[in-house]
Amino acid sequence: MQLSSLLATLALSVASLADDTNAGNTSQLVGTWSSKSNTVFTGPSFYDPVDELLIEPALPGISYSFTEDGYWEEAIYQVTANPKNHSCPTAALIFQHGTYEVLDNLTIILTPIEVDGRQLLSDPCNDGGVSTYSKYNQTEMFLEWRMSVNAYHGRYMLELFQWDGTPVQPLYLAYQPPMMLPTETMNPTASADHSEATNTASLKRKVRRSLENQDRTRAVRKSRQNFDLWWWVSIGFIGVGSTAYFLI
Repeated sequence: MQLSSLLATLALSVASLADDTNAGNTSQLVGTWSSKSNTVFTGPSFYDPVDELLIEPALPGISYSFTEDGYWEEAIYQVTANPKNHSCPTAALIFQHGTYEVLDNLTIILTPIEVDGRQLLSDPCNDGGVSTYSKYNQTEMFLEWRMSVNAYHGRYMLELFQWDGTPVQPLYLAYQPPMMLPTETMNPTASADHSEATNTASLKRKVRRSLENQDRTRAVRKSRQNFDLWWWVSIGFIGVGSTAYFLI
C-alpha cells in the first residue's frame, strides 16, 4: 500500500510539472525571454524613450516580454553578413511594444503602438558611417508557441514559430516579472493638445524614474527553474522501480 501510494504521489508530481509547461497555459508567457547570447533584454537597458536612444548590446540577440494583462515588448539586435564583402555586415536595432492576443489555436498576434517603435539601421559600406534612425512599426504574428524545460540549460524555454512555421531561435526565461518600459504610449505625435502634452511630460518623468531605478526593479533574474525538481522526481521513480523489482 505504501509503495502504491508513493507511486501515485510521484505520478501526480510529474503531471503537475507537465501542466506547468503546457503551451496552452498563456500565463506561462509572462516574463522577459532572451535568446542564447543572454545579452539582449527588453527594458531601459535597450531603449531610452526619453532621449529616444537605442543602446547597442554586446552581442546580437532578441528578447520578448509579456505581461499578464496583455502587453508585450521586443528588443532585437540583428547582424547580417555581406556574402560579397565580409567586412560590410549590416546591423539593425529594433524596439517595439504594444498589446498582444493569444488565439485558441495558440497563434499570438502582437499589435504595436505605432508611434513608439524605433529602428536603427547600420550599413557601414553604403551609409558613409552614418546609421539611419527611424520610426518603425510592424504587426507580428507567431503561428504557434511552445514552452518547456530545457534539459541541458535547466531553464524554461520558449519556442516561437513565425507565420509560415519557421522557428525563431529559442528564448529562455530571464526575468519575472518582466523587465519592461511603461506599457502606455511613450512618444505621442507632435500634434498633441495641451492636455496631452501635460500627460506626455508626466509620462517622460515616469520613464526617467524607470531608467534611474532600473537596478531596483522587482523583476528577478531567472536561472534554473524546476529542473532540480524534475531530476529528483526522476531519481524517485528509479528508486521506487528498483524497490518494486526486488519486492516482486
